[in-house]
Amino acid sequence: MDTTQLLIEAKARFNYKTAQEYLKEKYKDKFLLASQEGLWRADEATINFLNAFSTKKLILKDTFGYPREVDRKQLLDDLRKVYNDTMKEFYKEWKALEGKR
Repeated sequence: MDTTQLLIEAKARFNYKTAQEYLKEKYKDKFLLASQEGLWRADEATINFLNAFSTKKLILKDTFGYPREVDRKQLLDDLRKVYNDTMKEFYKEWKALEGKR
């Protein structure tokens, strides 16, 4: 393999890694939801935490670390919707990137 081919492959790997990081950053903030006087991250940990309780009201910390009393079921439903919608978009773009590899 000659030097030119090695450079081309190295640049392609670098561009692919850069594109991966860009996608992660692009979608990071799309998982945020402003609701019930707080800012919440629609991630697996928060959704599982809300699932662990059965009470109507729950006090938990928002992304800023402040305690908020929330309607657990409503927040859970909202976070699930944001999570599912965002993950579908993210996955679609991720698969397109994988196809260009």
